[in-house]
Amino acid sequence: MATLTVWKFEDPQGADQAVTTLESLAKQQLITLLDAATVSWPAGARKPKTRQLHSLAGAGALGGAFWGLLFGLIFFIPLLGLAIGAAAGAVGGSLSDVGIDDDFIKRTRDQVKPGTSALFAMTSGAVLDKVHDAFRGQRVELVSTNLSEDQERALREVFVD
Repeated sequence: MATLTVWKFEDPQGADQAVTTLESLAKQQLITLLDAATVSWPAGARKPKTRQLHSLAGAGALGGAFWGLLFGLIFFIPLLGLAIGAAAGAVGGSLSDVGIDDDFIKRTRDQVKPGTSALFAMTSGAVLDKVHDAFRGQRVELVSTNLSEDQERALREVFVD
């Protein structure tokens, strides 16, 4: 089963620093990284900067369309090359079918604000105590939603490029 996790940091650089930790955990086989993206929102900026982590994404990566739609729904702006228009409502509705509901969108929108950053990661097989230890001392807040295998498969069918 995959987990879509949002790790929020109290500064615009926190997510980029967490990528290094995540890479280390993946190399140690303490977590399987399926796909990831970061959001950095400098204080005073009108909108956040996003980046899909192609170098970290596994064979089952969701692709830019997924991240673009998700970030567009959360931050009300089209990002990562996906133009969000009339079709977004229909596709956005299908996100709830795969474990990403309005509550997840709202909680993430409420927490990721100017002056913060976030790491969005689709992972599986995490050795939770080791992951927790690796992030000890970092000011991080966790928002997550678990996806069943059927939900993950459905998500991939909709969003794989």
